[in-house]
Amino acid sequence: QVQLVESGGGLVQAGGSLRLSCAVSGRAFSIYAMAWFRQAPGKEREFVAAKAPISWSSAACADSVKGRFTISRDNAKNTVYLQMNSLNPEDTAVYYCAARRYGTSRNDQEYDSWGQGTQVTVSS
Repeated sequence: QVQLVESGGGLVQAGGSLRLSCAVSGRAFSIYAMAWFRQAPGKEREFVAAKAPISWSSAACADSVKGRFTISRDNAKNTVYLQMNSLNPEDTAVYYCAARRYGTSRNDQEYDSWGQGTQVTVSS
């Protein structure tokens, strides 16, 4: 397993942007698929975006964030990012970084390493 630490959350006005970072420690970051999930109060955790191990590989995004959020990774820095633009109050949630070996998945049950989460609050 690897250890994940998220950062970059905060309070932002609707229409604003934030970039979340997830620093990964441990071995062989480059074989791990990385993903972002989020959980709003009273709701189940939901998939946001995922990126395969190779930096230049395509990414998967939830329909609700497509065109607004971008996931990327820097394997040299053992870090994955989530650039969030055009934020709206419905994006308010705790955002979690997750890792699993090899292929991506939209199912949170298939990820075995998780960060502690970072709060994103979007005011209207």
